[in-house]
Amino acid sequence: MSGVQHFEQLYQTDPDPWRVASDWYERRKRALLLAALPRERYRHGFEPGCGNGATTLQLLERCDFLCAVDFSATAIELSGQRIQGEARSRLDLQALPLPARWPDVPASGFDLIVVSELAYYFDDAALAHFNRRCLESLSPAGHLVMCHWLHGAHDHLQPTQAMHRNVGENPQLQALLTHTEADFQLDVWQKASEGNVP
Repeated sequence: MSGVQHFEQLYQTDPDPWRVASDWYERRKRALLLAALPRERYRHGFEPGCGNGATTLQLLERCDFLCAVDFSATAIELSGQRIQGEARSRLDLQALPLPARWPDVPASGFDLIVVSELAYYFDDAALAHFNRRCLESLSPAGHLVMCHWLHGAHDHLQPTQAMHRNVGENPQLQALLTHTEADFQLDVWQKASEGNVP
């Protein structure tokens, strides 16, 4: 089963397969992620792996515009149902098989990219491609956020700590925050400004 089929089946079976809207762990983790964002406002954010839109809705409160993408068309439909009114006009929702396909990137890049509970579903080649595209799409001085469960699961292809360490070793990224608990790791990096790229 492909990654797209896997996630589509999950969301068709249960509109909230990880209980992100109701589970205290998920709600608290989301609050910590949002509190860790260094800026109050962002111009143009990108949320790959947006799921049913629980985090998307709150990221929209911090972003002028937000692009949110998921493997699953059902998840994207659920996100659209969750987010209505004025906020919906600032949201670009797309079902895309990341990283093979990528959304259009603003001319100045995304100044915020939030990768939460996603990257460990990629095999080595796809993960390398995904990380490269994220860095290319991030504006100078923009923020990259990664947050992942530490314990692994049957469908995870990458260990969280090694995955985050690999991203942090990129010389274009400066670590701003690392928060590790028993169950998850949260990292925030800032991309070098154009005059400070090694």
